[in-house]
Amino acid sequence: MKLLTCLTLSLLAAAPSHAQWSYPPTKTVDAADTYFGVTYKDPYRWLENLKDKNVESWFKAQAKLTDDLLARIPGRDALAREWMDLDKLHPARYDSITYENGRVFYKKTLGGENVGKLFLREGWDGAEKLLFDPGPYKAGITTTIVSIVPSIDGQHVVIGLSSGGAEWSELRILDVDRGTLLPESTYPSYGAYTWALDGKSFFYDAGKVTDIKSLGVELNRKTRVHRLGTGFAEDIDFFSNEKNPELGIEPKEIPGAYIDESYPGYVFGQVGTVQNEMRIFYAPISEMDHAEIKWDVLCQTSDDLVRGLQFNGDYAYAVTHANAPKYRVVRTSVRHPDWKNAETVIPEAQDSIQSIAKSKDYLFVVYSDGILGRIVKYDFATGKPSEIRLPASGTVDISCPDWRSNRCIVTITSWTVPTTLYDLDGKTETCAKSIFNTDVSYPGFENLVTEEVEAPGHDGVMVPLSIIHLRGIPMDGGNCCILEGYGAYGISYTPLFRVRHSIALRGVVLAYAHPRGGSEKGEAWYKAGYKTTKPNTWKDFISCAEYLVRKGYTSPQRLAGTGTSAGGILISRAITERPDLFAAAVCNVGWANAMRTEFTPNGPVNTPEFGTVKDPVECKALYEMDGFLHVLKGVSYPAVMGVGGWNDPRVVPWAPAKFVAALQNASASGKPVLMKVNYDNGHFTEEKIVTFQNFAGQYAFMLWQTGHRDFQPAN
Repeated sequence: MKLLTCLTLSLLAAAPSHAQWSYPPTKTVDAADTYFGVTYKDPYRWLENLKDKNVESWFKAQAKLTDDLLARIPGRDALAREWMDLDKLHPARYDSITYENGRVFYKKTLGGENVGKLFLREGWDGAEKLLFDPGPYKAGITTTIVSIVPSIDGQHVVIGLSSGGAEWSELRILDVDRGTLLPESTYPSYGAYTWALDGKSFFYDAGKVTDIKSLGVELNRKTRVHRLGTGFAEDIDFFSNEKNPELGIEPKEIPGAYIDESYPGYVFGQVGTVQNEMRIFYAPISEMDHAEIKWDVLCQTSDDLVRGLQFNGDYAYAVTHANAPKYRVVRTSVRHPDWKNAETVIPEAQDSIQSIAKSKDYLFVVYSDGILGRIVKYDFATGKPSEIRLPASGTVDISCPDWRSNRCIVTITSWTVPTTLYDLDGKTETCAKSIFNTDVSYPGFENLVTEEVEAPGHDGVMVPLSIIHLRGIPMDGGNCCILEGYGAYGISYTPLFRVRHSIALRGVVLAYAHPRGGSEKGEAWYKAGYKTTKPNTWKDFISCAEYLVRKGYTSPQRLAGTGTSAGGILISRAITERPDLFAAAVCNVGWANAMRTEFTPNGPVNTPEFGTVKDPVECKALYEMDGFLHVLKGVSYPAVMGVGGWNDPRVVPWAPAKFVAALQNASASGKPVLMKVNYDNGHFTEEKIVTFQNFAGQYAFMLWQTGHRDFQPAN
């Protein structure tokens, strides 16, 4: 009886007030699109004009309301401070480790440090030297290093610099020995690709449009060549649809040219969208001396090559899903590629291939079953595979910075164990803690447990679900729970350590759904949540939510859901299809207006994943994905917070904003519907302070609405 009374009181405390929230007024307009005889009304179309002063004022008013409300939640700032304190315990993070001419280049970010810096070692065991600190680069503006590309002779580094989470880079060139930046620069660019063999020039991405919010900024991109000591304005167009009309490069396809330093006989040109299947051209390196390069086809999208391509001797090695839903490794002649009849060198296994990497003598193949990873070594000389015995279990990855040796770096992590780096001797297959590794333990994390289960889906398919919680929690439905999901692009939501998981120490259940659309169970799992089959993605998420309720981890009054980016489709449709199942939801920089995706700067490149309104079947599928268009007047929706990054190059902020506007004017629950606008962020940012504050606000909102005692405002 005492337990029942406490549970009843706690649920009453969690119940939101039904007072009307004073939202900024949102007008409606008579806008609509008609496709194949069906009209889709869009009364908030006016919010798409982000340069309109009325739209800017609306966003600012929504942001102020949201910021004022979040500031009243007592646990929010404490949570952000907790994560910052835990991050100070974190060992240094290393990114983009590259070995060139005896020099090791890498970006290092210390625990507690806001952004990373560029460092150098003379040899693997050499003393560490700071090369570039982005902190003072622009006064009053936090600048981050998003890419580093050292020259083959180790004398220069192309650095991609960004600010405000915009992701578009300003390219600068660092003279390594002098420690100074060369005067030339260019913006905006996706970044540099590779250097030419002479170390005096490099390939980089460029475009005609400089307005990063223009609808045409991602169309008709080019690969240009920059020679040191010249102005970027003088650079030639090396590879593009304009330069190479004979190749049929579409405006939405991104062209990238590069030289594989370990296989320098050719120059390669790859074009593509978000489609995983590769389309690559190539030519003998001698062709670079000609004004017009004669490109041959190395592979087409119909060859079904995904997840990596490597070269050795007379062969090109690749991963394919052709006749192998869990993928296999094949090879074909470089001079006369014939992928349809390629030789299988590593057959399909029970778990899925994630990536491949190459050292001097070996090909390394990374596998995962969605939770646990492993590595198989293929010997180029003997053709024999062997499995590497790893020192720990979890999510696994491998990189081989120096292709001239068999020294590689293996990383292993899990939901509750920090990333550990190991140096792998490819020949002896032995692992030792890397020179880049520092062991660390986090207080209280030893009391967390993880469970890997499967929830029955709406059609009987079993859906993987990862659950993190404090050991010994009651299974009475009274726990606050945050369920997260993604399910797109064939990306597996494999275990990854985050200091944010400390929220579980407060009795919160954290759960990660692995719906169709990812590739936890291979290519078929991906294509079962893709275009016309996309409803399986949010229905699998709903099934995972039902499992958590049925098993007593939580209850609908205590359950919150969240999805980021393409996960915006998942969360917006989950709560419009089952509003009764969730107390709160966050649509974080998420696509909640799928039918308008292709009319954004990042939209055309994404049509291979989601579809286009120009096709009658795909148009209907996009409507099904569109959470905004499924909002109905008078329905009791959960509390919702949309999050938009003002500098987001991937998901425009009006996508979650239109969803929020519709809910504010439609929901009958009386629960708050808020729009958080991050003016200092994009789709994401390396800045830890910004990131932790952003997620602390999201967690605080969800835990406020699910009744957690630490997150209840005084009024």
